Amino acid sequence: MAGMGPPPSENKRRRNKDELAEYGASVQADAEVHGPELPHAALYGPRTIDWYETWRRAPQAGAFVATDWQRLQMLAPLVDLFFLEPSVKLLSEIRLNEGLLGATHADRLRARIKVEPQTSRPGGTPNGVTDLTTVRRRKISDAS
Repeated sequence: MAGMGPPPSENKRRRNKDELAEYGASVQADAEVHGPELPHAALYGPRTIDWYETWRRAPQAGAFVATDWQRLQMLAPLVDLFFLEPSVKLLSEIRLNEGLLGATHADRLRARIKVEPQTSRPGGTPNGVTDLTTVRRRKISDAS
C-alpha cells in the first residue's frame, strides 16, 4: 500500500530558512600573527604561552576585537593552572570559552565562520613555502 497523503511537490519551499546566514564571517588562513602579546608572559609556563601563540596565529584571530583578546588573556591563568593540575572543571570552562571563539571546526560551523584557504603568491607558491625551483637554480649557479 502506498503512503498516505499527496505526493511530494517539486516546488517545495524551505520554511526553516537560515535567517542568520548573512551574518557569517569569512577569515583568511594567512599564518599571520594577530593581536597583542600575552601580558606578563613571564608568569606563565611554556605550554600556556604556546597555547596563546596558537590562538594568535589562528585564522579566526584576524577577526577578533579587543574583547576577544581580553577573554583569551583572562583564560590564560586557567589554562596555566590546568597544565599544572588538570581537572575536568577547568577543562570545561576553558572548552566553553574557546568554543565561543571558534576553536574547533564544529564551533566555527555554529558561529558561521568560514576559513578561506591560504592565498598563493604570484608565482603560485603558497605563502611561507619555498619554491624549490628557485633553490635549485641558486645551487646550480653557486656551483658554477
